[in-house]
Amino acid sequence: MENGVRRWMVNISDWHPTLEQFSFFVSLLPSHEHPAIQRFKKVDDRKRALVSRLLQYSLVRQLLDIPFDEIRINRTLEGKPFLRERGQLSDYPNLNFNTSHCGDYVGIASEPLCIVGLDIVSTTIPKHLTAIEFVRNFEAYFTSLEWRNILYASTPDQIMLEFCRYWCLKEAYVKAIGAGLGYGLDRIEFNHHNWMEISVTIDGVESKEWVFWLFQIDDKHCASIARGPPDRAIGSYRNTLQKTHIGQKYLLSGDLPASGFTFRAVNQLIPDSKR
Repeated sequence: MENGVRRWMVNISDWHPTLEQFSFFVSLLPSHEHPAIQRFKKVDDRKRALVSRLLQYSLVRQLLDIPFDEIRINRTLEGKPFLRERGQLSDYPNLNFNTSHCGDYVGIASEPLCIVGLDIVSTTIPKHLTAIEFVRNFEAYFTSLEWRNILYASTPDQIMLEFCRYWCLKEAYVKAIGAGLGYGLDRIEFNHHNWMEISVTIDGVESKEWVFWLFQIDDKHCASIARGPPDRAIGSYRNTLQKTHIGQKYLLSGDLPASGFTFRAVNQLIPDSKR
């Protein structure tokens, strides 16, 4: 992958730290990150929150060769992470990253120039609900074309999979531009050919500036990555970037291998000296 581009995934079901080990990993992060981890009561939720932050700090450490305790990650009002000190980013003027977690998986995607969004979803039908009953709760977030494609899927499992693919694409786009929960997901419509050659229409206008990838992580989880032009970021997030206009050639370059993600163990996310 090109410099500055990372796609990492951690399976937390493979990680069973003792309380002492968990506390040690938390201690490696700046103190202001600790409450976001400790506010959760369930162990798995704490693990996801911790690994999400370890992925961010590990990625910055690898790309910029900055020690953990010198990395300063801030967040916009909408929750988009960004590096506070951008003077060290001459090689990656817009270095940005996005994390997501669902079920067993926590992932991160980064880009040096384009803005990037990542979303992971579970394709399992919730207990005590049919697939139709579940997806109908979200009907307002889809265009008529998307909704028809979801309902016309052949089986309950296919309905759920179709729903999740559209959903994670929409979420990845919204996260890429740095928007919050108030962004209308029905403003975005996705078209595809058997889930290849994915394109997006935004407020009724097709955009050729975006590239989307879908991945089937396992039989219960899928993920999507959105990559687009930095000048499409919302104001609060765009203000954190150094270069808001880049060439069309770069926007559409950089195809990823089919596998997409590099799987990493939690121990690989911390400095060698701390292992």
